[in-house]
This record gives sequence, structure tokens and C-alpha cells, in this order.
Amino acid sequence: MDEAEAAPPGTTVPAQRGRLVLVPNALDHGAVAQELGAVLPRAALQWAARLRHWLVEDARSARAFLKRVDAVVPLEQPLQSLAITELPRPPKGRRPGPPCEDSARDAATKALLAPALDGNDIGLLSEAGLPAVADPGAAVVGAAHALGLAVLPLPGPSALVLALAASGLDGQSFAFVGYLPQDAAARCERIRALEATSRRLKQTQIFIETPYRNNALLGSLLECAAAATRLSVSQALTLPEGSSRTASIGQWQRLHAAQPAQAPLLSDRLPAVFLLQA
Repeated sequence: MDEAEAAPPGTTVPAQRGRLVLVPNALDHGAVAQELGAVLPRAALQWAARLRHWLVEDARSARAFLKRVDAVVPLEQPLQSLAITELPRPPKGRRPGPPCEDSARDAATKALLAPALDGNDIGLLSEAGLPAVADPGAAVVGAAHALGLAVLPLPGPSALVLALAASGLDGQSFAFVGYLPQDAAARCERIRALEATSRRLKQTQIFIETPYRNNALLGSLLECAAAATRLSVSQALTLPEGSSRTASIGQWQRLHAAQPAQAPLLSDRLPAVFLLQA
């Protein structure tokens, strides 16, 4: 006997709700595309192939991702028929607004999940790696929980976790702190504050930067951090040109001094994850 047969006469049976499915992406955004089957589990690709509703950071790159999925696991629906909606992009470093603004924003986020309330699964896709980790998808996941929707995370690569695993720094206690200030003086102050926190808590501090500012951030770290502090930098993990290097600030300074000016230590095209432990 199904739910409708078991319901008392005159009772409205709620429709089966859909799920918010967190679909992993490859880590090759902005680089030469890889064959998805080599970096994503087949089960994740099968989920992506059957989803009809999507919430994404960028519709154009999401369609490119789905074309890549189709080359491994054929899409169950034509790409043109899929409902692909872009997430609102909050400005970096946004402070909480007045209650009315926050309420309106929460309502708009919940409205994105309307297809799930009608019984449809919705895929959430980031530009790279796992959705809702260091990207705006976290607000959608929070809204799904507020609406009582099931959230299904699918396994896939995370640059932050891979960099931590490759670093040799403390993997028992760590914190991701996002982007550091662009202003040189403020960035130096922040580096020293993170160093003090790492020393006090015996905790790895993880942060990222826009690729073209990778070497500027490295320069600030070499100038502002203590010589004994350990710094790990990973770039383009899971890509053929990927790398991970861990050394003391003093050792990094010597590497930097020996490097020709026209050949910086870090690529300004590839994403990097920086990890610091005092």
C-alpha cells in the first residue's frame, strides 16, 4: 500500500520532494580540460547525466561541463532542454546587511529550490571542485536545509583537501580563511595574525588567491612571515602540471633569491592553495 492509499479520506498527501545534489567538478577550470572519467567517480557522472535542473555559478561553463559529461555518460535529456539557473554572486567580503535585505536574499535563495519542492532533484555545480566549499553555493545548501530538503553530496576532488594532504602540515587541526587582503600593509598584518593563530592553536592556516596575484602573495609571505614558519604551496592539483612544495619560509626565501626574475616560482595562470603553519 502506497502513501496515497494509506491516507485518510479528504487528506492531502504532500508530493515527494526532490533532493539538492552536490555534483563535483574537475579542478581544470582555466586550464586544458581533462577527460572527466579520469578525475570524477562514474557514479557522480551518472547523477549529472540524469539531472534536469541545475543551479550553477556560470551557465556557459556549466553547459561545457555537461558536454564533457555527455562524452562519458550520455545525458538522459538534450542539453538544450535542461533548466540551468545561475546563482546570485555576492561581492567578496560582503558584510551582513539590514534584516530586510537579508530576508529578501534568503527568500530569493529559497525560490531557486522551487523545483525540488515540486519533486525534482536539483544539481548544484561549482566552477571547480566540490560545490559550497569556498564558493557561493553554501547559501543554497543552507536554504535547502531550512526547507527540509535532503542534501546529497557526491564524492569528488577538493583542491583544499588535496593540498592539505600533500603538504605534510597538521591535518588534524586546520582552518580555511579564504582570500587575504590585496593591500600590501593589510596583507602583511593578516599574515602575521594567521601565523600567531597557527602558533597558538597548533593549526594549519589555508588560503587562496587569484592566479595572477600568486607571486605577489608569495612575496608578502616571504617578507612578513618568520623564517622558521612552514609554507606549502600546491598548484593545479590533478592536472599533469600539478605540483606541491613544502618548505620553511627561510628555504623559500633562498629559492626565490636563486630564481631568475623572469621565471617566478609560481605560475600566474594556475590556481594555487597556500598553507601556513608556525
